Amino acid sequence: QPEYAAGNQLPPERELATRLKLSRSALREGLEVLEAEGRIWRHVGQGTFVGNRPTPQPAALSMITARTSPSEVFEARLMIEPLLARMAALRATEAEIGQMQRLLEKSEAAHDAKTWELWDGRLHRAIAEAAHNGLLLSIFDAFNAMRRQARWSTLRQAALTPARHAAYCAHHRAYVDAIAGRDPQRAEDVMRRHIEAVREGLLGAAAVAAAE
Repeated sequence: QPEYAAGNQLPPERELATRLKLSRSALREGLEVLEAEGRIWRHVGQGTFVGNRPTPQPAALSMITARTSPSEVFEARLMIEPLLARMAALRATEAEIGQMQRLLEKSEAAHDAKTWELWDGRLHRAIAEAAHNGLLLSIFDAFNAMRRQARWSTLRQAALTPARHAAYCAHHRAYVDAIAGRDPQRAEDVMRRHIEAVREGLLGAAAVAAAE
């Protein structure tokens, strides 16, 4: 329907649930999946919108995206994401911690690499949001947009062995527990170990792909 075209705002949840003949809980579950897939995005205090979340696009960003490499993105992630986890442990609201725990459960229940990638990405962004720093969130969104490129997604899915999935789930639970426990040092340390482990797996998969 035209009213749900890209960029348009969705009606409030109560109205949308009535239109679609869904319970509020079923509607929220569906919206959460759509958000994880990048088909809608939410702006706190303004509502829910159709399409991908707008990402800051400085004039040079598209050129940087074309030239950058997974190793460069991991360097940026290692600088930014441990700091975001530390800040989240200090600043996250109880509602934000509850959302992290729900996303953690969804990632743990993922039975394939594509589903894992959806909830993994959403969990990492939830932590970035909980740091409550708009500038750092914009930087996170900029390099996260590079991670969504098809070639990187293929590498991440190839690197996700059952053993790595189990290890990454353990990392996720450890840093969410640290944030919930208001332990900024542990949240930072675990997030750093997690990013390092993901980097090792992905760059290993990239080396294998290049040799084939």
